[in-house]
Amino acid sequence: MQIPAIKTAHNMGYRVYTADVNPDAPGIEYADGFCNIDLKDHRGIADEAVRLRKDENLAAVFTAGTDFSSTVAYAATAAGLPGIDYTTAMTASNKILMRRAFREAGVPSPEFYPVRNVEEALEACMNLDFPVVIKPVDSMGARGVVRINRIEDESGIIAAVETAVASSRSSEAIVEEFIDGPEFSLDALVYDGEITICGIADRHIYFPPYFIEMGHTIPSSAPEEVQAAVIDVFIRGIKAIGITSGAAKGDIKYSYRKGAMVGEIAARLSGGFMSGWTFPYQSGINLTEAALNIAAGRGPGNLKPHRRFVSAERAALSIPGRVIAVTGIEDARGVEFVKDVFIHIKAGDSVVFPVNNVQKCANCISAASDSDIAAAAAEEAVRKLVIRLEPGNPQTEEFLAGGSFRWAPDAYVLTKGSNMAYIAELAETGAGGMLPEIEHEAAVDWHGMGLKQAVSRITELSQAGPEDMTAGFWKALLRGGLQGGLWYIDTFADNRI
Repeated sequence: MQIPAIKTAHNMGYRVYTADVNPDAPGIEYADGFCNIDLKDHRGIADEAVRLRKDENLAAVFTAGTDFSSTVAYAATAAGLPGIDYTTAMTASNKILMRRAFREAGVPSPEFYPVRNVEEALEACMNLDFPVVIKPVDSMGARGVVRINRIEDESGIIAAVETAVASSRSSEAIVEEFIDGPEFSLDALVYDGEITICGIADRHIYFPPYFIEMGHTIPSSAPEEVQAAVIDVFIRGIKAIGITSGAAKGDIKYSYRKGAMVGEIAARLSGGFMSGWTFPYQSGINLTEAALNIAAGRGPGNLKPHRRFVSAERAALSIPGRVIAVTGIEDARGVEFVKDVFIHIKAGDSVVFPVNNVQKCANCISAASDSDIAAAAAEEAVRKLVIRLEPGNPQTEEFLAGGSFRWAPDAYVLTKGSNMAYIAELAETGAGGMLPEIEHEAAVDWHGMGLKQAVSRITELSQAGPEDMTAGFWKALLRGGLQGGLWYIDTFADNRI
């Protein structure tokens, strides 16, 4: 997520120094220097900023798409550089402080209770209407965030609190009311107290009780009155937190019962490929350059869009197992209107069905003049990718048998009774064969791939014939999609790879 900032800063004439705890972080190769410092180490980052200010005429401290705005604020202040106030950055990084600021300013946001242990969480749940959401106070990417539907689900509450606390840098969690309705992602730049909205996108969230973003589309297609309400509450939230110069990123929900409500606001540009990719594709504005200008104490420049495209980002996920190959990448990149294909896994990696947004396997981004075309292109690119899993892997087998990730929906739910009856018949006879009404089967998987298309891809990739398509194959395919069916053939068929 930092690579657009590094490249943009170079284009602006700057030298760029990066910092990360990971000595193999992908942005290092694009930078002029690297400091191996944990981003949670405020003092360590600040000391390096002070040194660079003295020795290299450091102009700005910056991040995009990470929850380390408080480190940036601390380092910028220590080096005597422009930036967001440290107290403001801490408020924007801690959901308890954030919710209190919203409450004091009268900004609509969920009712909440801070908790540190199971006992406090159970007590908080007694004071809220269900569903509730349990989350860490200072994490990102939906790590440790779970929805609980019933007060009777005590074991679920206990597990959720333990996960949230473990996912929190401060070992704190928050229990809050669940807000129904669509969710939006927004970016804004603030300079001399003036707030400019720089994009509003529809977020596509799936797989409860978790909150997995399978993509976003910018600009939003929501009704104008909904967008206006969402923008209004975002602006009020920015003011409540106290951001007067810098960037702000909002996750805003629109409840059909309560109206627009702030999920959270961060004191930085958005991640999830929005600020660095989809918004520039949609608007023609280099938002990162504008934010860097503010970080260096200058005005953002012209923020008026000079292009009105639609940009769509879509994610690819995997069922559990170990990757032996990722194919179809060039085919995905060759889809018309596709701009980028990002692959986050490789052969040998372990993968799971995602419970947070850092466990997804790939992202495909498109841009076109029409919303339907942009969305279709990104989705088609995702469907071109094949994440092939290790045959015989017990984690894959357990998932396909329904023994783990039971909350995860099946990839396919058949719509033709004759197809269901045929699978039952195959189970009795031990034979194999093609579903009789596969041509008319309307079921699609998590990525929008039809059942017939999945079978065709499996046949192409494994040379499987109808005799290999036993009841076990069909059950694996229905549960785990193309991956499940391909894994079954690779594991049990005579022509396995």
